[in-house]
Amino acid sequence: MTTSAILRRTPLYETHKKLGGRIVDFHGWELPVQYEGILKEHQAVRQAVGLFDVSHMGQVWVHGPQALDFLQKVNTNDISRIKPGQAIYSHLPNEKGGVVDDLIISCFAPDRYFLVVNASTCEDDFTWLKSQAANFQVRLENKSDDYGMIALQGPRALEVVGLDFPSVPKLARFGAVELDILGKPGIVTRTGYTGEEGCEFIVPSGHTVQVWEHLMSRGEAFEAVACGLGCRDTLRLEAGYLLYGSDIDAEHSSFEAGYGWVVKLDKGDFIGKEILVRQKAAGLKRRLFGIKLCERGVPRPGCPVFVEGKPSGTLASATFSPTLQVGIGMGYLDRPDLKPGAQVSVEIHGRQAAAEIVRMPFYLSKELKNAKA
Repeated sequence: MTTSAILRRTPLYETHKKLGGRIVDFHGWELPVQYEGILKEHQAVRQAVGLFDVSHMGQVWVHGPQALDFLQKVNTNDISRIKPGQAIYSHLPNEKGGVVDDLIISCFAPDRYFLVVNASTCEDDFTWLKSQAANFQVRLENKSDDYGMIALQGPRALEVVGLDFPSVPKLARFGAVELDILGKPGIVTRTGYTGEEGCEFIVPSGHTVQVWEHLMSRGEAFEAVACGLGCRDTLRLEAGYLLYGSDIDAEHSSFEAGYGWVVKLDKGDFIGKEILVRQKAAGLKRRLFGIKLCERGVPRPGCPVFVEGKPSGTLASATFSPTLQVGIGMGYLDRPDLKPGAQVSVEIHGRQAAAEIVRMPFYLSKELKNAKA
């Protein structure tokens, strides 16, 4: 059996080929890394709107009278904070305080929640969730094969969506709604992975191509372009979003990743809580930092980082930022005391490039900045 025969394809695979997408293997899925070019696609999302096929993401339903109790047990965040029509970002902790996965949870009823998990961990997540559900009155359904998922991102994304779905732009950030999408039942969430305004259409698999083509057609007047994995990575890194398996994993805690805001220690008991309590009290021994080059260079994952001339860690994610026109990255360093502005260096092809510690995100859009104000 050839490698291509065992790779999975989303409902939009043939569409990507017709559009000239350069297909690559992404965690066992055949997905486009780019169409006309990463830079053009990146700029389209920052300035107008881009469409992404994210159908490889996993979707899990949690039903039952103890759905909330169960989700509270297996999440670091306080899931009781969301009511029907709202979503929340969270981490699934393991018994060691590390992270099984990061995910977005939408509530549609007190006994009905919808989880979007990472593609690379979907099967393991579902197995792990089922193992934790034994003592709860809940029913878990892995419906990942039943859905296609399309993300629209960019400052004009909601204008495109509003042409046919006027209720969506009225949703609050991290809102979620079930509605008719071109004749089929679907879900729309207002989240994103680019640092821009946007939303996700989650529709039956067989309906995905029709929805994609309709949204692309509607987006023509707004200079919408199809976007691949390449710009998805540069966009999310500029926005300071974690990539599971690179920036966070089973061996690193939410606190170490700088995502302590998703850990609600006062909500009651949850998996790994005792270790996280101890870790916070004792202080961190390592921490994920944002790092920006002070000179020309293109950092890559795995590049060593030096503090005061001594090896301190490596970059977990790194790239040249198309928006900021400078090399950026994030990496775990054994100097958790470092502050923004601290001088470090990054080894690139054997050369020490001057860099500094910076606050993340590296980039924050005007729309999201105003939303936080």
